[in-house]
Amino acid sequence: MKLLRQNLLSSIATFILVMVATPLQAQQVQVTGEPGSPSATTTIVGKQLPPFDPKFGGVIKEKATESKPWWPPRVVPPKGAPNVLLIMTDDCGFGAPSTFGGVVPTPALDRIAKNGLRYTQFHSTSLCSPTRAALITGRNHHVAGFGVVGEAATGFPGYDSVIERDCGTIGEILKENGYATSWFGKDHNTPFYQASQAGPFHQWPIGMGFEYFYGFVGGDTSQWQPNLFRNTTAIYPFQGQPGWNLTTAMADDAIQYMKQLKEIAPDKPFFVYYVPGGTHAPHHPTPEWIKKISDMHLFDGGWNKIRETILANQKKLGIMPDNAQLTPWPKDLPEWDSLDWEQKKLFIKQADVYEACSTERLTSLPPSTVSPCRLKISSSGTSFWDPTKPSHILPLPGRGHSTRHSNGASKWRRILGGRPRAWPFHGPVTLRTWAVSGINFTTSLILCRRSWKLRALPRPTRSTASSSARSKA
Repeated sequence: MKLLRQNLLSSIATFILVMVATPLQAQQVQVTGEPGSPSATTTIVGKQLPPFDPKFGGVIKEKATESKPWWPPRVVPPKGAPNVLLIMTDDCGFGAPSTFGGVVPTPALDRIAKNGLRYTQFHSTSLCSPTRAALITGRNHHVAGFGVVGEAATGFPGYDSVIERDCGTIGEILKENGYATSWFGKDHNTPFYQASQAGPFHQWPIGMGFEYFYGFVGGDTSQWQPNLFRNTTAIYPFQGQPGWNLTTAMADDAIQYMKQLKEIAPDKPFFVYYVPGGTHAPHHPTPEWIKKISDMHLFDGGWNKIRETILANQKKLGIMPDNAQLTPWPKDLPEWDSLDWEQKKLFIKQADVYEACSTERLTSLPPSTVSPCRLKISSSGTSFWDPTKPSHILPLPGRGHSTRHSNGASKWRRILGGRPRAWPFHGPVTLRTWAVSGINFTTSLILCRRSWKLRALPRPTRSTASSSARSKA
């Protein structure tokens, strides 16, 4: 436990990971198809990326009839390799979702956490770009070039906002192992002086191992008229489309991407990095979601009361010690009861809009898509398990070995060759997708399998809000 805590503290990135996968055969090369044929495939050990080009295995003579053609085998992940969905929400507090004691109902997250574990050690760099750089590279944010937020880059090592080639991203590593990789939403890891269609593009998502990008570059953007790109081409889908919103459009594009991949190459696993702009400013939820949250009157009691309610909920959930006490209220902040009615209405409205922005960005799964599995959710490293076989470990920053390596041997690479361990399990091993929820400051997450769909949360009700406020998870 002491070693784990030290590793957690050494990891600056903060995220929660949920992993569901059938176990992988570590370090064992798997070959399929007739060698030399266009359909031949192979896995790789992964000690070097990109892998060595194989030597020509055919025969070349003076006559074509005496020669034998040969195609290099296509690199694929091991059989049973999981799909990966990594979700990062932005500026969403630890006590915001009902999953961690908040008053805002997040039933999809609650359902997952009910079958797993809530971890309470969250560590981030307290800044946007650095946390994201640490998350996608598995390294200390200074090693990844992001000691500060991208727009404040200084041009010195560790602070120049450049992710070097020896800091391979999770996208690059999985792509070289045969995954389909994509990035949806916020890209705050492209240097500000390269964030135009003129390029260069090696520091854009498509240059960092993500084969498809749909999103915006920078710290924030309008959800109504965003600075939007598909790969490196600026697009304007909102023109002539009143009511168009990036949050919904982004989900639609991600769904279409994965649906198309499943139809064309059903056996090819995907890695989807899904990072919406919320709840970072500007808060642009749709009017429908603002009304849903406002009608629940979640914040009418004011911030002093909400603070007490969240702490009580967290104690009920067991994620806060029973003897924990709130810190004294800052003297320079007004007590809720000291405000007049007009001030209260303003702040309640602001809270409603913020939470509408947060809730709209979360996703929901039909109960039938989630099998009863024990989930281990951790800010250091998380595994899923089979009752009869060793599980696969995904080391993350702060677990396994130092975050300060700069020789390209990123810990993320161990996804295809991790150290086996055994974990408790109950229920059938039917899920093949593991979902990751990273956070800038806190988190949301989603669990699903190959038949899953992303969709909006069901319309919340007062009863749902009430039960969630009572820490129902």
